Parts: sequence; structure tokens; C-alpha cells
Amino acid sequence: MRLTPLTESQWDDEEVQRALAQVLTADRRNPRGAGSAMTMLAHHPKLARVFLKFNVELLYRGTLPGHLRELAILRTAYRRNCEYEWVHHITIGKAAGLTDSDIEDLQHGAGRDELHQAVVTAADELEETSRLSPATEAVLTKHLDEHQLMELVFTVGCYSMLAMAFNTFGVELDEKPEAER
Repeated sequence: MRLTPLTESQWDDEEVQRALAQVLTADRRNPRGAGSAMTMLAHHPKLARVFLKFNVELLYRGTLPGHLRELAILRTAYRRNCEYEWVHHITIGKAAGLTDSDIEDLQHGAGRDELHQAVVTAADELEETSRLSPATEAVLTKHLDEHQLMELVFTVGCYSMLAMAFNTFGVELDEKPEAER
């Protein structure tokens, strides 16, 4: 179910502009500058506005360390076979401190240390059973506070949902994947 591109006049809609203003500068709130993900969200401005507020909170204002957040997002993208999330979050993950080895390992369900392993396992468990096992929870609570643990769970859920949307609506990469450059 691919979404057709919005017309230029639809982008001028005040509701679309207000929804995307949370993440895009005025010069990028158009079909050429917004990118594939925002273009998909622009189809439903009310939903985009509330979703982006939530997503921005997780990505930019949360207390979960960035490398752990990105580890969870990448594991989720990998499991959901979401190329868009995968490619974009490799770059974000590396900027947050993940190494090439971390990214390779998570594809095999492994983490570099006890905490990384627990985050990878948590993403798997949340995907499979919608809950953490007592063993995974025990490791995570040794390293994370209550807010960070909640953010981890909501991050996996958020990016699982985004992967479903991106895959269903045919969101394509904005540029060639890193391996093809």
C-alpha cells in the first residue's frame, strides 16, 4: 500500500506545516526537502503532530543514553526488516557511540557487554512477547533507572510501529545506502 505523493498545494496546508514544524525548518517543509519519512507522515497531519511530539521526546529529550537507544532502534529495525530505519539509524548510532562491531553484533543478537546484551535481548523479548523476562529486567535495572527503562520499552514500541508504517507505505531511502556509496 504505497502512499502517493502529496501535491504542492497540500503541503501548503496550515495543519501540515504546523505538524512538521516540530522537526523541520520552514525551508524543508515541502515535498522536495522533507524526506521520505516526513512525506509519509504529512498524509495525516493530526497524527503526525502528536506522533512527532512523542518521537522527538524519545530521540532528543530522553534520559536513556543515546548509544543504548540506538542499539534498541537498530535491533528493532533489523528484526522488522526496515531498510529506512536501519540506514538512517546506523548514522545516528555511530554518532551516539556505537561501533561497526556493535552494529555487526546486534545483527546476531549479541552485545559487547552485559548492558548491551540486555538491550538487544530486551528488543527481542518485547518484539516476541511484549514483555521483558525477569532475567533481562534484572540486568537492565542494575544499569538503568525507572525513567530510562520506560524509555527503552517505549523506544522499541515506537520504532516497531514506525517500521510497520515505513514498510507498509513504501517509504524509500532518501539516498543510497552507505554500502552502495
